[in-house]
Amino acid sequence: MHKTLATAAMLSLAALGALVPTTGAQASTACDTAWRNASSGYLYAYDLTNCSGLFGRAASNDSNWGDSSGPFQRNDDNAATSALYKGTTGLAVKFYEGAGYSGGHLCLEASEAYVDSLAGTTFSNGAPANDNISSHRWVPSSECGTFLD
Repeated sequence: MHKTLATAAMLSLAALGALVPTTGAQASTACDTAWRNASSGYLYAYDLTNCSGLFGRAASNDSNWGDSSGPFQRNDDNAATSALYKGTTGLAVKFYEGAGYSGGHLCLEASEAYVDSLAGTTFSNGAPANDNISSHRWVPSSECGTFLD
């Protein structure tokens, strides 16, 4: 009887262990696939987690995601929930809380590739980053104080 209970307990734990990593792996797989299909030198922004719901991409700076010029426009302001950067220059993308490269910041380096969810992430000033990005630019990593890693 003790062997039967021990075996059942071990099988239950093994099944639970098999389920937990699958969820994380699926998230990484979606962003990994998006990164493989992305064009080199571009930043991609998504309105959903796991690099889905693409709403824009940029190969240049944009000082105001809410205006009518630049790679991100109007409703793109304060909409990013995940982001991907397929960098080629060795620079980082520095995201800002405010338009005109103002407010708190955080950086995504090419080596990080993507962030599958900005939930729980904060800018350098402590403000939440999820659905709160208003501008970005490419900078040397030395100009970054807060990173997404």
